[in-house]
Parts: sequence; C-alpha cells; structure tokens
Amino acid sequence: MIIRPGVFISDRYEIIDKVGSGGMADVYKAKCHRLNRFVAMKILKAEFSDDKKFVEKFRAEAQSAAGLSHPNVVNVYDVGEENGMYYIVMELVEGITLKSFIERKGKLEVKEAVGIAVQIAQGMEAAHGNHIVHRDIKPQNIIISKEGKVKVTDFGIAKAVTSDTITSNAMGSVHYLSPEQARGGFSDEKSDIYSLGVTLYEMLTGRVPFIGDNTVSVALSHLQDDPIPLRDLEPGIPVSLDRIVQKCMQKKPEYRYLTASDLIADLKKSLSNPDGAYIQILSNRVMEDSPTISFSDDDMRKIKSAAHTTADREEYYEESVTPRRENNRTVMKEEYEDEDEEDEDEDVNPTLEKLMSVGGVIAAIIIVFIIIFIIVKASGIFGGGKPDPEETPVVSTIPTLEPTIGPTIEVQNKVPNVTNLRLSDVQSQLERLGLKVVVTEEESDSLDAGYIIRQDLEAETPITEGMTINLVVSKGKKVVPAIPNVPNVVGYTANDALTTLQQAGYLVAQESEYSDSVAEGKVIRTSPSSGSSAEKGTKVTIYVSKGKEDTDVQVPDLRGCTQAQARKKLENNGLVLSDTIAYEYDDNVPKDQVISQSYTVGASVAKGTVVSVTISLGKQKTYRYVGSITISDNPFVTEDQTGNIKLTLKQDGKTKTIYEASHGLGDFPLVIPNIEGYSKSTGQVYMYLDGAFAGGPYNITFKQVEE
Repeated sequence: MIIRPGVFISDRYEIIDKVGSGGMADVYKAKCHRLNRFVAMKILKAEFSDDKKFVEKFRAEAQSAAGLSHPNVVNVYDVGEENGMYYIVMELVEGITLKSFIERKGKLEVKEAVGIAVQIAQGMEAAHGNHIVHRDIKPQNIIISKEGKVKVTDFGIAKAVTSDTITSNAMGSVHYLSPEQARGGFSDEKSDIYSLGVTLYEMLTGRVPFIGDNTVSVALSHLQDDPIPLRDLEPGIPVSLDRIVQKCMQKKPEYRYLTASDLIADLKKSLSNPDGAYIQILSNRVMEDSPTISFSDDDMRKIKSAAHTTADREEYYEESVTPRRENNRTVMKEEYEDEDEEDEDEDVNPTLEKLMSVGGVIAAIIIVFIIIFIIVKASGIFGGGKPDPEETPVVSTIPTLEPTIGPTIEVQNKVPNVTNLRLSDVQSQLERLGLKVVVTEEESDSLDAGYIIRQDLEAETPITEGMTINLVVSKGKKVVPAIPNVPNVVGYTANDALTTLQQAGYLVAQESEYSDSVAEGKVIRTSPSSGSSAEKGTKVTIYVSKGKEDTDVQVPDLRGCTQAQARKKLENNGLVLSDTIAYEYDDNVPKDQVISQSYTVGASVAKGTVVSVTISLGKQKTYRYVGSITISDNPFVTEDQTGNIKLTLKQDGKTKTIYEASHGLGDFPLVIPNIEGYSKSTGQVYMYLDGAFAGGPYNITFKQVEE
C-alpha cells in the first residue's frame, strides 16, 4: 500500500503529510475522522513488515507505550494492522526535538536545563512505575511542544521489565548508552537515569561527554573513561548540578540515583540551594546526531574484551550475567566465575572500609584514655588513695568518648564552635562536656534542616558547672507553597468546568463564542490556559462553544440599484461589494444602475462573501461620418457625348462606390453632397467613365454627425 496524502487507513485515519522517519518506521500527520482530531501515525516500514523480529518489536512498542498516561509522555491512542501494514496512532505534538533546541541555542541556561530534565524524569518516573524501561533516552526522543511542555516519545526499544532481561546485542544510541547496555548486560531503570545524565550534560555544555571515531570507541569510553567535569567546561554551573550529573553517570548502576523520584527531588533542590553539598556520591569515579544503533557481535566482542582488561574489570564483570560459549554449549557466569578466582582480588565495600578505619582510631583513643586513667589512679594524683568523705569529690573534666558518626568536638574544658554542624552529631558530646543544651529553631536559606545556625556562648569560653548553651537550629528553607496549575477543563460542560475550577480555588467567569470543532455547550479554552500556573483566587475565564456559526445568507437582488444602493443591500445581509466594478453600455438599463451580479439572486453563501456587479453606462451613442465633393474635371468633349460616371471612395484601407449615374458635358462641374465615409478623416475619390479611369484622386474630408 502506497502511503501518500489523502490515503485512508482503516476507513478512519486520513494521511495528511509525512513528518519524520526512524530506523524502523515512518511518522505521518493524520486526521482521525471518527473523533475529528489530528494525530501522529507511526507506520512500520514496508521492508520490515515481513520480518517477524521487527514486527514483534513494533508490537512491543505499542503494548509498552499504551499502558502509559502522563503529561510528559506522548500518549498512544490506537494500534492496528491493515493488509500487512502495522501502525500505532499517537498524540500529535507540535514542536521541535530537544536535540534541535540544543543545536539552535548552543547550550541551555541552568534553570531551563533543570526544568526540562525534571519533566523528562517525571515521564521516566511514570514509565518505571509501569515496569517499563525506555532504554533510548536521548534529546532526539524528547519533544518540546509549542506550549513549552516536554514529552518523552519513541518507546521503539522500550521493554516491559517483569523479570531480568539480558540482551546479546546492545541497543540504544551510542552517545547516550549506559555502561551496562554497552556491555550487553542487564538494563533497568538506572540505565535510563544514566542516559538522562548524559542528556543533561549536553544541555548544559552543548556537547556530549564522549566522542569517538566510531561507535565502538564511544561505547568503550562509557565503560572506561570519566567525562570532563561540567565545571571545567562551564564554571558557572552550580556545584549541586555538577554533582547530580556525576551521580547520574556513575559506572556502577547502584552508585547512581536508584529512582527517578530521587533524581527529581535533587534537581528541584538544586534550584533553591545551588551550592549545597547534599548530593551523596558513593563512588570516586566521577554532537552530533546519534541515531539508534545495534552493535554487531564483532563490536560486542571488542567492547567486552576491553571492559575485562581495564582496571575496573571486576566492578563491571560481576554485574554482567552475559553467558559465554564453550564446546558448543552456553556457560553462565555462575559456572565459570571460579575459573578466574585466582586472578581476581576481592572487592572491599568502600563504606565498610571507611567505618573500619574510623573504628580503629576511636578504639585506640579509648585505650589511651584507659591507660591514662589507670596511671592517674595509681599515682594518687588529685588526692590519691581513697577519697576523703568530708571533701567534695573532684569531677573529671575528661569525658568518656564513645564512637560517633559525624564530627567530634575537641576534648577540652572550653566551649567548642559548633555552628554549621548537625545538631544530632554534637548534642550528646556537648552534654558530656557538662553543658545544658537548649534548642530553638528558625528558617534558613543557607543551611539544611538540623544544622546549627548560631550559638550564644562564644567558642573558647571556659565551661563551668551548670552552664547552658543556647543553639539556634535550622528548620530548612522557608517553604513557599507551589503555585498550582489551572486544571484542564477543555471539553467539559460549562457546569462541570465551573465546579472543577471552583473546587481548585479559582474564581470563574464565562464567555461564549462559536466553534467549528467543539460541540455546543462544551469548553473551548480557558484564560489563563490549562496547565499554566495561577494562584488560587485568580479569575479564570472559560470560553463555552455556541456550536458552529450559521454563516450562510441569501444574496439580494441588486439589479436596478445604484452602486451605493447595492453596497448598502449587501452590507445588510453580511456581504461585501467588490472594489472592482465592471461597466458596459446597455440600451435597456439606465446609466449608473446595476445590470448584473456575480451571484444569482437568492443564492445561499457564507457571510463575508464578496459580490461583484456590472453597472450600465446607458445607451451607447452612434455616429455617422458625412462629407461632400465637387468635381470640376469634365471627361466629356462634345455636347452630344454622354456616359456612365462612377465615383469610388478609398479611406482607412477600405474602398466603396459612393456615386454612379449617367451624365453629359453640361453636368460639370459635378457636385455630390452627403457622402458617407468610414471615419472622421480624409479620403480619396476616383472618377470612372464607362468603367475607364477618368480622374482623381480628389480629397474629401468627413465630419462626425451624431445620429
């Protein structure tokens, strides 16, 4: 079946125009005549229709995407097949891809990039909530609508993850590929987060992090190399955003954000606290158009071989469950990992290693203090021996330290400086120093909740018994209620829209207008528009359809009207008189009156139609051209001679006989009055006697005479 404009598919979808092409399918703008709306149709290319593998992928795309319904995901309306042609019907989003947007601007502003990244992550969050991994997040698959809405599209290689899925060939776009995809291993939600990190990197710098001569070299960079830090390329990028991108692009999936929700929270926080150090990174590791590609088996062998020979071999190798072939049978990792055990060093969890180190230091400090205490006790210092019951016992100013997580206060009998530290880390230590801790809270734009803003006792103040220290602790940044968005009530009845908006806290006004596409009584649009931010109490105007306007009117009879009268008649009927007026003579219609009109009297036409008329110039005047001539030349010699005299006129290239009669010698000079000519000009008269030339030419002048 040839797909071209005007073709109908399934007796429902009319192809309007081709708008794009991908690796497996072409995308067309079409009109759904059943619901009277424009849609996008993705149609599998003809060369793949007979390929069961491609057809299965195409169907999987429909099944995956059809389960999603989210403002940041392109909605799928329908899926079908006709005569071996497979298609998906989707929401038509008018706009440009994020790739084109980046190319147009070079690089994006920080707030702009974060806003787009949040919307992409929200779309991913919805997909992951439905157990769908996109696996091809890249700027080419992100559409920014004319209204500024960001939508994730093209689930061409997305797959519903209900169990562990291993791919033998890495599918995806090489510049945005996660290490595990490049290795051909397990892909999950964290693979999408890596690709989003690469996309955010490109938005902020205008370039992808890894560039190579071929797809294999780029894939190896994802496995082995660290990207150039964002702040080395763009010093103006906030620290928090730099760390967010670093965390997204960690080589090990477990070191990245575990969910899109966590990523969204940190992205939003980066706008209010750009220089905060709240992003925890567990690991020290820190373009061009990229079409979706499929690595060949040879490419995969190169990538896997390189991955296994790098310093990070153990990190990546342990995550992969890719089988290998031995003696014509498949051997899983569990079967052959013992073979390499002699060559591998066991990894030590970096967090555990750090805790062990800290614990060893603390244990050593405790042992030292125990030894000091024993020596002091044995030497009798501070009274020695048994205490005198009459004397007040001396309280040691050296507290017993316990292992703590977080900063420790220097052991001394002076007030320490605890500002900018977390209250939970230092409160018990202050109390062991003999201080009574009184806490009050206040909001802070610079410190996270739980951190100490200020203290009333200056550092180095000697501590006395019963001393109180007042600490002011941050409650976090003042929470400004988010401005809500105007609910989408387009298509609602007026009453339903009114109720919905009032319940959302808005004041509602109503206007009516005609609409060719929205049924009478339904909401056409709102002002402010649906989805825009507006504080509660704002007036929202709903525009309710009056249905299709009946614009047909009848053409009046303009014949016999003057031009002014015709114009007035047309205006009264909602019509327009043409500025171009035709004029012609008419013997029956008086001058300046309409002879005819371009539309038949009584015809039904749309309002605003332009009507042309022809106006009479009146009866056309006619003229005659009259002259007279006297011929003195006498062709006769004797009085008894007679003959036939004929006169001919030549004028304007025409010739005619103007006189013919019998004459004699006595008839000359010959006078011929009232001769009718051809025009108001001079002609020539020739004389013939009995058919023979007898004289001339004689000039004759004609005058115009009105009949």
